[in-house]
Amino acid sequence: MDNSKNILVTGGAGYIGSTLVPMLLAAGHSVAVLDTFMYGPSLLDVMHYPTLTVVRGDARDDKLMKRRMVGMDYIIPLAAIVGATACDRNPDRATSVNVDAVKLVLKLRKARQRIIFPNTNSGYGIGRTGKACDEKTPMKPISLYGRTKVEAEKAVLKAGNAVVFRLATVFGISPRMRLDLLVNDFTYRAVNDGAVVLFEPHFKRNYIHVRDVARAFMHVMDNFEAMDGEAYNVGLSDANLSKAELCAEIKKQVPRFTFMESPIGEDPDKRDYIVSNAKIEKTGFKPSVSLVTGITELIKGFQIISKNQFSNL
Repeated sequence: MDNSKNILVTGGAGYIGSTLVPMLLAAGHSVAVLDTFMYGPSLLDVMHYPTLTVVRGDARDDKLMKRRMVGMDYIIPLAAIVGATACDRNPDRATSVNVDAVKLVLKLRKARQRIIFPNTNSGYGIGRTGKACDEKTPMKPISLYGRTKVEAEKAVLKAGNAVVFRLATVFGISPRMRLDLLVNDFTYRAVNDGAVVLFEPHFKRNYIHVRDVARAFMHVMDNFEAMDGEAYNVGLSDANLSKAELCAEIKKQVPRFTFMESPIGEDPDKRDYIVSNAKIEKTGFKPSVSLVTGITELIKGFQIISKNQFSNL
């Protein structure tokens, strides 16, 4: 029985997309990647797949999207301006990409076409101490980035025939690498600088490896009917860690790494929450890459890459 699907991935050359697209292709699906390639080339190692289509273009282009959505079974809108700093730099662009482009997909799609949309745990903002945020916890984003993603999530769930992820802070090596993400950033500093100064080291977050994010998309495709119409937190249930606890984990593998709390100043990023991933775990999904393994891979990768190669700004 042929279970292959036709899938459009906007932003498919980005941090998550460049890990997800090879998985989709290897599973036998036909994938169209639509991307501006503003961060340079990725996916070059999958050009040999005849089932891959590459389109240089903008997910906000009405005519282009209408053309490229024809015949698709799934649309995965990964195209986004990601992170508070990048969004604050150009708020209008952030809103148009993170919200308007998603609403364009909803306007153009046929009723049978399914959507898997990635939101972020950032929507929880500041949680209650000791109480895990689950999918019933009100979303209270404290950044423009978080607000745009929450607005897009609401539109997607209202439209139906869709599944939403609320992703923990993603980490790990990917073909289109990012060094602004917390685990990646701190591990890079440990390897290259040997030290980091922490502001509000007690602030907590949840984490998930980029390969497990890709696996979560695959899991939904295998279980769409059962998961349809819902939002799911996606993270490592044993990795609700403070910044200081994260640094301690990194230090186990980079013994010379020193981290200290700044006696003055504060972190402009006020996100502080822990997350329950029980809902998606009940569907049979379990992450496969631990924080320890991800840090080990990052340490190896940072022997090769330099920070200025992989800016997100």
